[in-house]
Amino acid sequence: MALSKQTQDTNFTTSVKTLSRQIFGKSYEKESMLDYAIAYFLEQNIDESETVKSQAKLDKELMHRELEREKRHQHLDKLCRDILSLSEGETFAEDNRKSSQVLATIQLLSPSEGSKVALSNELNKPLYKAVLCLRLLDRLCIDNAITEIYIKERLANIPPQKYTMFSRIDPAGFKRFVEEVKLPLIKAALLQDIGNNHPEAQLILKGESGTENPFRMLDVEKRKKLLQIDYRETVKYLIDGIGRAKYVGNLRDEREAFDEAEKRKLVFIKTLLKSSISPKKGIGNLLKVPQIYTSMILSTKPKYDYKLLPKVYQVLDKNAEKGVCYQLVVDALRTITGIFPLGYGVTYIAENIHGEMQFSYEYAIVKHLYPENPELPICRTATRNLAFISFGQDIIVSKERNLHFPEAAKKLSKISKERLNEILALLSSNYTERKELDLIPRCWFANEYFSIKAHQKLWNK
Repeated sequence: MALSKQTQDTNFTTSVKTLSRQIFGKSYEKESMLDYAIAYFLEQNIDESETVKSQAKLDKELMHRELEREKRHQHLDKLCRDILSLSEGETFAEDNRKSSQVLATIQLLSPSEGSKVALSNELNKPLYKAVLCLRLLDRLCIDNAITEIYIKERLANIPPQKYTMFSRIDPAGFKRFVEEVKLPLIKAALLQDIGNNHPEAQLILKGESGTENPFRMLDVEKRKKLLQIDYRETVKYLIDGIGRAKYVGNLRDEREAFDEAEKRKLVFIKTLLKSSISPKKGIGNLLKVPQIYTSMILSTKPKYDYKLLPKVYQVLDKNAEKGVCYQLVVDALRTITGIFPLGYGVTYIAENIHGEMQFSYEYAIVKHLYPENPELPICRTATRNLAFISFGQDIIVSKERNLHFPEAAKKLSKISKERLNEILALLSSNYTERKELDLIPRCWFANEYFSIKAHQKLWNK
């Protein structure tokens, strides 16, 4: 059955697309976070090449720099608040529902194959990672796994078992926690690799000619040099290019308290960035683990393979074994996401009304965080009786029925090739796609289905 193309989106999908562009898009208006950073790095390069300047020119330049810094700060602050409002609600359950929707929408907007995968994933990575960091922070607070004094002080007297009710128990304390922990964490997630856009880093990524593929594999020496430049320039951009918020008002005590809080926030962000390089068991894992997860799910590598996305935790577990990150934090993230990423296209063996397995399969989409078992995704059905539907039902796909697992796929091996081709003809959108799909597909590419507005309402009850 062919799916008709449609350009219109729901308001939520439009918000996700807009936010991603405002963070990491490149536009003619040059008004994304990335555009601002590139302009800053280029300006620094020009300034460093000019050595002799008059005092008047210096004063004018300093004023211009301060105005530009404030503009960048305000822009980044607004982005962080927009992310918070898009991914959090009034309750813990609402936070998880909205975050599920953001993460799944990003996955469903991303191409599963073809030449645009790397560019699309690069654009969406910062937003995806920022939302993951927020949910991981919640989980670590609930698990009483936070050792960082800065965060513990701002949790005040909220015990781990009451964390999900923080906003109701202590509204003022929760507001402070949002301002001084959650928003700085989002900021750290967005800025984490911004230094890669410095001209020195771009020279390594794109080569002398500027034509090399920036997503190619680099040799060890180049990779090491790139990591050094990235960290150095990211921290420089945080301190000099973004800096602290400016106090508005004329009360001395209030100004001093405000400036002190701003200083501490900046130190906290710098601590997150620095310790994420080699986090051991520390707070840097709050950035590092989502960074590794995101780099797998939204991979920019030439060998990107959508079918292998559920193996993400095999990679994370190996990283934890090597000491690259902390196993406890990897396990916390697995509890949140399960092994199937949000928005992933699951194929499963259908059942009849008596709960008996059929000799055919259907399509579903992973739609919610916190599955009871990491291997049993919470999905929304996308087909019924081998036909695409707009309003499916929520199901938990068991291991015995999920074609990702070889044991389930074996159950369909008795079906004739002719029948499997018939099923494929009904569920693939065109003949070219059909030729490339397995007769017993381990997953399906749901982005074309999601491009239709009526199919973007997976979270409607």
